[in-house]
Amino acid sequence: MADMGTWRNLWVTRWQLWRQRFWGGQSSAVQGLMWAVASGLLLCMLNTVVRSITLNLNVYQSMFLRYLFGLLVMLPFMRGGWVELMPRNLRGQFWRGGVHSVGLMLWFTALPHIGLADMTALGFTGPIFIMLGAAWFLGERMRADRWVAALLGFAGVLIIVAPKLGGSDGTYALIMLLSSPMFAASFLITKALTQTETPKVIVLWQALMVSMFGLPLAIYFWQAPTLWQWAGFALAGVFGSLGHYCMTQAFKATDISATQSLRFLDLIWSALLGWMVFSDLPSVYTVLGACVIASSTLWIARRESRRNRQTISPP
Repeated sequence: MADMGTWRNLWVTRWQLWRQRFWGGQSSAVQGLMWAVASGLLLCMLNTVVRSITLNLNVYQSMFLRYLFGLLVMLPFMRGGWVELMPRNLRGQFWRGGVHSVGLMLWFTALPHIGLADMTALGFTGPIFIMLGAAWFLGERMRADRWVAALLGFAGVLIIVAPKLGGSDGTYALIMLLSSPMFAASFLITKALTQTETPKVIVLWQALMVSMFGLPLAIYFWQAPTLWQWAGFALAGVFGSLGHYCMTQAFKATDISATQSLRFLDLIWSALLGWMVFSDLPSVYTVLGACVIASSTLWIARRESRRNRQTISPP
């Protein structure tokens, strides 16, 4: 009977063959967009798990444990020792971890008070900051159609957000909005780090840095988690690590600006999960804004696909 090592090698071989067949005929731009879609779905599943936990557990403790379990999930895949674990740009990893931690503190503060669909819609302001930063700091070429798609998506977000700013949830909506430029800065640093670091190292050090920065607040607000909450953090670690790994692969494969239009698909995933898990029904404004967002997403996806075909066709 084959031992566990033999079975593992068999599955790894099958995975590599499938990946070669599936990805071999795809351009790097298409691969980047597919990684981005997978990342969005996984992170929406992560948000669902974490929101259910933060309804009954301190948000800063939840932030620490979510990334601590993400770190534990990554460690078994680092078989090369410290040579594989150590980044080439340690300073960049610290900067990214610090910026991302500030964004997470704002995000976790608002998380228990906002529905998943509305939370996702508020996060859609991030592409505007990312596209500005990518043009100013990374030197990426900003095509007019990407700007139009992002601005149309942002208009859809305004339709969703505007009615809430005057209500009791207005404060938490603004806190959630403040997290967007912080996450945008984190993603831009991630894009820069992909030039020298592997996706595994980037995801590992993000989990390590956020765990380190979040530890003091977690100790101060510590509550004893239940067995189900521990299980939820373990699941969140899996979803989070896989989601950020896919995101990093997307940033490595194509321009960061090109991936941002597909983030608007996250609204569909979050609305479905919010309805199934929390019985949250999107408002009329959320549905209307989602239609605007979906239209811009489909339009830019078609433009990117057409541009990609023209790039790979022979002269």
